[in-house]
Amino acid sequence: MRGGAAALGEQAWAHLRPEDRDWLKDLTQRAGPGARVALVGGAVRDALLGETPLDLDVVVEGADAGALAAATGLPFLVHAAFGNATVTLPDGRHVDLVRARRESYPVPGGNPVPAPGTLQDDLRRRDFGLNALALPIHAAVRVTLLDEVGGLADLHARTLRPLHPHSLHEDASRLVRGARLAGRLGLTAHPELLRQVPDALALADHTPRLQAELRLLLHEPAPGRAAHMLEDWGAGALLPSGAIPRLEALDARQAAGQTVPPQAYAAALLSASPEPAALAARLGLGEKPAALLARALSDAPATPGSPEALLRALLRPDAYPALTGRDVVALGVPPGPAVGQALSHLAALRRAGQVRSPEEERAALTAYLHGNSSPPPDGSSGPPAGP
Repeated sequence: MRGGAAALGEQAWAHLRPEDRDWLKDLTQRAGPGARVALVGGAVRDALLGETPLDLDVVVEGADAGALAAATGLPFLVHAAFGNATVTLPDGRHVDLVRARRESYPVPGGNPVPAPGTLQDDLRRRDFGLNALALPIHAAVRVTLLDEVGGLADLHARTLRPLHPHSLHEDASRLVRGARLAGRLGLTAHPELLRQVPDALALADHTPRLQAELRLLLHEPAPGRAAHMLEDWGAGALLPSGAIPRLEALDARQAAGQTVPPQAYAAALLSASPEPAALAARLGLGEKPAALLARALSDAPATPGSPEALLRALLRPDAYPALTGRDVVALGVPPGPAVGQALSHLAALRRAGQVRSPEEERAALTAYLHGNSSPPPDGSSGPPAGP
């Protein structure tokens, strides 16, 4: 990652997918000689780190983003409020075409008010220095790196630096976005970021986008690591007390080769909240994580290796595989209604803490079948009738 702007631009360009390079060349030619087209943000950052970016963000100066999107001949949507457009590539990926703009925040935490600007203006409005690098693409298909705000030095130092003193006051969601990046890329917080953390916390409840960023955190490669970043920065209160160790425990399972879907992370987060339904609604998690959590906390059998089993091992370390209907039939319970009665009896014993292992359940079932068991505290029925 050493060299002049031209060499670094060529290095980043080489790490793009060939089909993406071809598409960007075509887009530049369609924009015309009076326009500037630049790849910006995370794609440039990741390409300079030697990764092949999948997500592309493009800034357009001197051309209408919607008209340019239409000229590609691909499916597109126009976002009139900001003068932007989204193009769907043939492989299904989406590319944002953003009109170069300046922004102001009349109300901290609210939506910014855009105004037309230059490519340099657009870079200066961004969140962190290493996200404000650009790769302008010239008509002759020459590329060079544009570093308007010192982002390259941040990338060398692997540090996360806000672009101005009121960055997190204007948009507190940048704090969570920064933690996501730091956890994913192994970045450290610049002192200026740490100085602004109290500003972000003071505005958190007035920044709806922050909740969306917390939801996205659960989709990171290692959500527990990203959450730990928030805690290290003094912002652990954005998550329920006790949530971070649970998320990190799932990270460890994932690092050991177990598949941990985002819904399992979401359910673990809900498990730490005193008001899980309210948290799920605030983050827009839908109903599935809560349903998964309920199954994990229940006595219903869970398939080994399933999200339910994974969460049960995390949240109920003393849990064990309960006897199933097939098990009780093998132990002498006649098929039919008697199976449900026997399972209900065992479930009541589990809830009362009178059985703590499959072996104890088998012994309790034997006593139940011979009429020697005491009724559990909830008064479940006695032994089933014989055939």
